[in-house]
Amino acid sequence: MPRPHPRRRLLNSVARRCTLAAATAAALGTAVAVSAPPAVQLPPSATQSVSFTATDPAHHSGHPHHGHHDDGHHGHDQHGGHGQPGHGQSDHGTPPPEPSGEPTPPEAIPLPPWAPPTDTGDDPGTDWGTGPIVDPGTEPGPDPETGGGESSEFTLTELFRPPSAKVLDWIAANPDDPRRAAIEAELAHQPAAMWFTEYNPGRITADVRAITSAAAEAEQVPVLVVYAIPNRDCGGHSRGGAPDLAAYNAWVRDFAAGLGDSEAVVILEPDSLALADCLPEGDRQARYTALAEAARTLKAANPEARVYLDGGHSGWHPAEQQAAALRASGVTEADGVYSNVANFHTTEDETAYTRAILDALGDPDLGAVIDTSRNGNGAPAAGQWCDPQGRALGQPPTLTTGEDRIDAYLWIKLPGESDGCLGKPGDFVPDYAASLVNND
Repeated sequence: MPRPHPRRRLLNSVARRCTLAAATAAALGTAVAVSAPPAVQLPPSATQSVSFTATDPAHHSGHPHHGHHDDGHHGHDQHGGHGQPGHGQSDHGTPPPEPSGEPTPPEAIPLPPWAPPTDTGDDPGTDWGTGPIVDPGTEPGPDPETGGGESSEFTLTELFRPPSAKVLDWIAANPDDPRRAAIEAELAHQPAAMWFTEYNPGRITADVRAITSAAAEAEQVPVLVVYAIPNRDCGGHSRGGAPDLAAYNAWVRDFAAGLGDSEAVVILEPDSLALADCLPEGDRQARYTALAEAARTLKAANPEARVYLDGGHSGWHPAEQQAAALRASGVTEADGVYSNVANFHTTEDETAYTRAILDALGDPDLGAVIDTSRNGNGAPAAGQWCDPQGRALGQPPTLTTGEDRIDAYLWIKLPGESDGCLGKPGDFVPDYAASLVNND
């Protein structure tokens, strides 16, 4: 059975929360109150996998973000892609050592308070759905054989390719380069994510709107990466972000104001959960609360936007542990999880891993998206996370995966952009791009 439309899922989530709160209150004997594209220019704060801003940490490229180093720490090695700070990997497939101090047990992570989005009256035409809210007590659970229901269908069928990218700049500047034809054929026309990594109050609404309006005009779905949380990358190569959580919450509200009312995919803060063990307990809980607030804000601004939270990757934390952090961070208010950002783990491994997370969360309305940009040959040897050789392109970006509960394959990290070893983080390196294209 297809998963409900995003608006219905939001109401179903609220209903389940209310039921859970009431049941908990009864057990404790307490009362609970439930309360035209080619001409579009990329805004300065929006970066594609191939373009970085000066304040951009190395996001998804050698991003240690998504891969641990041998010491188990992620360290974002400036990602070189899309204005992304670098998501690099470290010991793919090898569980990192326990962080210092006692790990937070799943049951000790508090759930944030939930309430329906506040109706400000600014959008009298918003349609919150007409069908009945599903009774949480009768809603079917995940299929034990497939991992859940069908992937959530988008109304639109194509992903948005921003009109500006470093790979396009290189192609235009090198018409006679022998590598050009293969790079252009395989990379130039693929949809890619736009990264918003600069804390830029006063400009972010217009920057986001420039992308979403162009995508809406083209009847395509943009992929937007929100990447400005305080203490980003735990002070590593991708450090930066808003000065504090109050400023971050305000910035997210401004971001949300640019989403428009068409379908979009929002990747909320890569590594924000998988790397959260570096934070003191109080700061970690505050981050969970801020991410939950961000998810609610984005969904309230545009119910058509699909918001996904950090699932790490299959070589990092156990699914149950990642699910606990996701639950505390409001994932049931969003649309699901993303995995493998700027990493190399196979789609098969990531499919199994994200389904394990979804099963642990126990919410059949949630789905997952997977970064397949450089995972064609799987993960390299442990420790080789920065521009590793022998990698290959993965499945092309698509909103039709044919896999239950896998909503999309995306190129969140743009192939060919350096993780920081073959060039500066985010630089387009034609030799590396060609090696990915040629599978060598």
